[in-house]
Order: sequence, then structure tokens, then C-alpha cells
Amino acid sequence: MHTTPTTRETDLEIPAAERRRAPVFVVGCHRSGTNLLYDTLLSAGGFAVYRGYLPIYKMLIPKFGRIDDPFNRAKIIQAWMHSKGFRRSGLDATMLSSDLFANCRSGGDFMRSVMDKIAADQGVPRWAVYDPDNVLYMSRIKADLPGALFLHIVRDGRDVALSLRKMGGFRPVPWARKAGSLQATALYWQWMVERGRKWGQMFPQDYMEVSYEELVTDPRPTLEALGQFLHHDFDVEKIQDAGLGRLSESNSSFREESSETAVNPVGRWKERLSQEEVASLEALVGDTLESHGYQLTAGPQERAPSLRHKAMRLAYPAFLDLKLWLKTQTPAGRLGNLSALELSD
Repeated sequence: MHTTPTTRETDLEIPAAERRRAPVFVVGCHRSGTNLLYDTLLSAGGFAVYRGYLPIYKMLIPKFGRIDDPFNRAKIIQAWMHSKGFRRSGLDATMLSSDLFANCRSGGDFMRSVMDKIAADQGVPRWAVYDPDNVLYMSRIKADLPGALFLHIVRDGRDVALSLRKMGGFRPVPWARKAGSLQATALYWQWMVERGRKWGQMFPQDYMEVSYEELVTDPRPTLEALGQFLHHDFDVEKIQDAGLGRLSESNSSFREESSETAVNPVGRWKERLSQEEVASLEALVGDTLESHGYQLTAGPQERAPSLRHKAMRLAYPAFLDLKLWLKTQTPAGRLGNLSALELSD
């Protein structure tokens, strides 16, 4: 399902020399294989290896305000310099803090300052950032970093819903009857996937969709397509030999099980979900599944949306859109929790 980027007359193609050094953003819905794709890039070599967290658009700017304001910028820098993400960077605190304050006027400036230094320290020409939620901020990233390339990995929404239910504690909307609701999670998956595709259509020559299932079951064609898109060498044997992160250590929510269905992450929903559950999910997100090449299994009558399904398809995306708008466009973002940064004293 990987797509070949196309160029419109109004789009400016990034020159090949610049494309070989362009930053790469790995995005997608949670539990869709973003970790796996990121570790595939790192295993190919030539990318800075960084396991930190840089939620500049998702957390820091909403919490402290526009970074082009010196007062806000100082607070953003101070917060991140106390985070686990900074501790994992290996960078000098004094030099980095001074550079960030002097040169950062956007979220893109912040990311570039940090990641360029990490790449320089490691002697590699480029870097990639992994954060599923960056799929929501692609247009802002592209505005700040015009040369940025995006890899949007898409996985069967039925498997994503199943995986998040298995993990527990995931409640995309507050009124979901219980954490891990299959229906709520499927609609969240659809919202994330369609957001990514919407932004990708704005700069199609710099956006590529990657099929999780193809990457897992037959990686060679996907790696060839990635190499052409990124202008980077993706040697299958080298990647397999390096085997960084999720290439050698499973991140599956079913990894504690020893059965064959636990080991194979593709189409697990066929074994784990009831016919009724599958029909309900396909009634909600069947159009999006089909548009990404996934076959529906419930009959037309079984997956015909009920009034409740239709109400959910209207209410859930509207709520998620409103929540994102309040967080990024209003003072409500100041109420955000920074616990994910794992701040030190």
C-alpha cells in the first residue's frame, strides 16, 4: 500500500542533494508500527540514533505559548532541559541552552537545533524523529521546516483497536463506556489516519504512506520504495544485521503470550474479535479501511451503520477536532500535563 509521491506543478521538488540530508518524521496512529519503521531507518545507518522525546508542538508550545516570545522561549527551554529527552541527548546543557535561546523562533528551529547537534556528535548526515502524534502537526512542521519528509505508517484499524484494548487505559473520548473501547478506538484511528492523509495531500512529493502489513510480511519492496523516496540506502541485509530496537525486540501488546497468533501481528483481529465486533468496526470505519486497501469481511447488511453508528461517526471526530483546537489555539493548552517529559528537579 506504500504510495509513490507525485509532484504537482505548484510544488517545488527538493533537490536531490538536499533530500539526502532532509529530516524525516515518522508519524501514524499509536500501535500502527511507528516504532518499527523508525528502528528500520536507524538500522539502515546514516541517521542519528536518538531515543528521546521532543514534543515541542504537542506539549511545550501549548503549555508555555509562542516560542518566538523570549519569555515563553526561556520557559520552554528550561522545561525541556529538565526532561528525560534532554538527558538522553548527551548534549552539553550550557551550550545547547544558549543556542536554543539565541536561534529558536519556531518549533522547527527548536527541533533542528537539537537534532542537528545530535547528528553532528554522531558523525551522521541526517536525522529522523519518531512521534506518532506528529501526524496532527504535519502542516506546522512543514511550514517551519520546508525540507521535511514525512513517512506515515498505516496499519489495519481493526488490529490497532484490538491492540489498544489489550493494553488498556486508552480512552480517546471521555464518554466512552470503558477504557479500551473498540469502537471509540477505531474512530480515533480513522481520525488520525485521515488527518495524516489530509496534510500529506498538501505536499505529496514529500509525503509517503507505508503499509505496516507490507513492511512486516514482505519488507524488500517497501525498503526499495523508502530508499527512492528518501534518497537513502536501505540495504536489507544491513538492516537485518543491525536489528535495532523493534527489529529484534517485540513491542507487541500480546508479547507475553507464546501462541502463534501472539507472534504474528498481521490480521490478529480475525482470531480475537467476534463477528459482531468486526461488523461494528466495519460499520464505523469501513470506508477508511477500504480506501487503504483493507478488505471488509462482514456482509453489507451486517455492517450497515445503525443510528448509533452514524451518531458516533459525527460526534467523535468533532470532539477530537475541538479538543485539538482548544489545546493548540486557545489558553486551554496551558492546562496541559508535562508528566510524559519525566522532569527532574
